[in-house]
Amino acid sequence: MLGFSFVSPLKPSPELVRKLACDKLEARRRISVRKHSFCLLDARGESLEPRQTPQSLLSQRALRTGPTERSATLSTEYHQRSVDTDAPPCVVRVFGVGGGGCNAISRMLEDGEFTGVRFAIANTDHQALIEFTKKYALQTSNGVLETVVPLGESICRGLGAGGNPEIGCAAAEESHDRIAQAIGVGTDLLFITAGMGGGTGTGAAPVVASIAKSLGALTVGVVTKPFSFEGRHRMQQALDGVAALRENVDTLIVVSNDRLMHVVPKNMPLKRAFRVADDVLKNGVRGISELITRPGLINVDFADVRSVMAEKGYALLGLGTGSGERRAREAALAAVSSPLLDFPLNSAKGAVFNICGGPDMTLSEVNQCAEVIFQHLDPDASIIFGATVDATLGPRADISVTVVATGFAS
Repeated sequence: MLGFSFVSPLKPSPELVRKLACDKLEARRRISVRKHSFCLLDARGESLEPRQTPQSLLSQRALRTGPTERSATLSTEYHQRSVDTDAPPCVVRVFGVGGGGCNAISRMLEDGEFTGVRFAIANTDHQALIEFTKKYALQTSNGVLETVVPLGESICRGLGAGGNPEIGCAAAEESHDRIAQAIGVGTDLLFITAGMGGGTGTGAAPVVASIAKSLGALTVGVVTKPFSFEGRHRMQQALDGVAALRENVDTLIVVSNDRLMHVVPKNMPLKRAFRVADDVLKNGVRGISELITRPGLINVDFADVRSVMAEKGYALLGLGTGSGERRAREAALAAVSSPLLDFPLNSAKGAVFNICGGPDMTLSEVNQCAEVIFQHLDPDASIIFGATVDATLGPRADISVTVVATGFAS
């Protein structure tokens, strides 16, 4: 059995914690927004000015923004503006770690379906970070790419972890203060997304999670396990990584790529199949975050979510959509019978579910969804649910249901 050890990450230095706390207080008075909505961090975790950015992290190619085709580079046009505003009631961030995690963030930014959510990415492969920021540096719509963290510059020299989780772990340890700076003291809910089985995501994700918890964030891991055809070695690394991550997050959702075989058509191209895996991560994160960030028919506050997800261990994710006259019931049944669910929902100690539809979604339809889900849960389980409206959807649009069941022993 192949195994590897993870060094328990140190807590942020007192000086860094004090600095971040001061930054949080200042942010409540005045929030400074950078035009491109992201920054690069130096070895001390401080934001780099354009003239200080290492050449290895610069892209001198022009970026285009919509029909105006305005050009910019990562090294120029960091104009700042200040807006007097109160701090948001709940700060939600999604942190993509490694290649798989960055791919999941890419799907989230492409779809632009996230409101009030901030994104960060970290990788040992600096070329991959450059390519990512070329594409998303000017992302300013729903969902903001805030921070790009190159990991382990002295250990990996920007060349990746070579599929070795021990190197990925060491790289994250080296970049401990950068990660803490990217998370920030003010983050209330942090999703960590990664693909288990490789080097960076498998090794670095538990370190990121440990730092996040030390800073007080409710920490939710949403990760994938590899397809069986990717080999026993990669699968064993994934299982070891999942076990390490489980020890450092409040709730861990593990999506088995093998189970996606029951969802996608047999003739689907491999590239599209991997995108389906990214979509599952995206929809799981969106379903939970929307409960907090998007006002709805039935609102849920962060304290409710924390009560169901804090220190709850393994969780399962169910997704369903429904259309037509019976769209509500159809969506709920699909969610509670999702092929992604490894165990029956009635063994869960808690559950969070979100119902999303267009402006014509009725209270009766919300009630239909809730009735179906309650029938599949333990009567003594702690249940939090909300209903949100997507104003961009047309009449009789599909209804979608996301169910996260928590508190499983394994």
